[in-house]
Amino acid sequence: MKIQLSHSYNSIIDLENLFFAWREFIVGKRNKKDVEIFSRNLLDNILALNEDLANRTYCHGGYVDSYITDPKRRHIHKASVRDRLIHHAIYRILYPFFDRTFIADSFSCRNDKGMHKAMDRFQALAYKASKNHTRTCWVLKCDIRKFFDSIDHGVLMGILSCYIPDQDIMNLLGNVIESYDSKIYGKGIGLPLGNLTSQLFANVYMNDFDQWVKHKLKVKYYLRYADDFVVLSDDKNYLESILPQIGKLLSEELKLTLHPDKVSIKTLASGVDYLGWVHFTDHRVLRATTKSKSLNRIKANPTNATLQSYLGLLSHGNGNKICEKLLNDYWLYKTDDS
Repeated sequence: MKIQLSHSYNSIIDLENLFFAWREFIVGKRNKKDVEIFSRNLLDNILALNEDLANRTYCHGGYVDSYITDPKRRHIHKASVRDRLIHHAIYRILYPFFDRTFIADSFSCRNDKGMHKAMDRFQALAYKASKNHTRTCWVLKCDIRKFFDSIDHGVLMGILSCYIPDQDIMNLLGNVIESYDSKIYGKGIGLPLGNLTSQLFANVYMNDFDQWVKHKLKVKYYLRYADDFVVLSDDKNYLESILPQIGKLLSEELKLTLHPDKVSIKTLASGVDYLGWVHFTDHRVLRATTKSKSLNRIKANPTNATLQSYLGLLSHGNGNKICEKLLNDYWLYKTDDS
């Protein structure tokens, strides 16, 4: 039996939790117009929200959508300040509990994890899978097609209910989850990129898969970052044999589909493109498209902040030549007021 969340609904809607959630929410957002308006009557707004939650009359609103590039173009959905405050209040209670249930090699949207640690862990797993680089290391790399837009609300609620006995919490989570439907797949499917809760729910959704890979399939060298995951082995036939099982489990249990153009089995020596870098046996280099975009952005916005951002990125791999190129382009293109 899975461990159960001991917190009650009141833990989430408690005024102290709402005010702590507000303090966390406004970091870096104080000058945003919608945040500024909400904060003018902060006490009244939070008291009103608490009352709606206590009376079970709270209803999540809609979203304003936009596009960002980070580095690829993503469709972001932004909820109201009131709703985003609820997301933070929920997250404060649920994240510490669920984080304890996740496997160590899940790296996306978790404290003390992140992309750079995922890349370091990839190299460590490759070292083990190749028996200290004495054998060929094969890498099965998979990507889920339109991951956030494919998450099934019913499946997600079923997973959450296994951990959360409080029905009022489940009703609140359902309120948030059902506030968005994928424009691609329709009603009852999809999580919005932009909600803090979406990051947590995505990890909860994939945790069942992670546990199956580690404990049922008994994969030794596995790593996941969001919907991108890899399995490493010195046996190519083994990777080919487990791929159909992985696809079947994802489809039947989670209603997810592997992206046919982003599934590959390659040797590490030939270069494995993962998390924006091409990884080799003893080093990694920035993906060509990322490098090109970096150089173009320096040209378009030749400020020291932009330069330092990319130099920081390059410090996580072998990028001395690119650093020199960035520095040269910065001095070439920077303006007087940079």
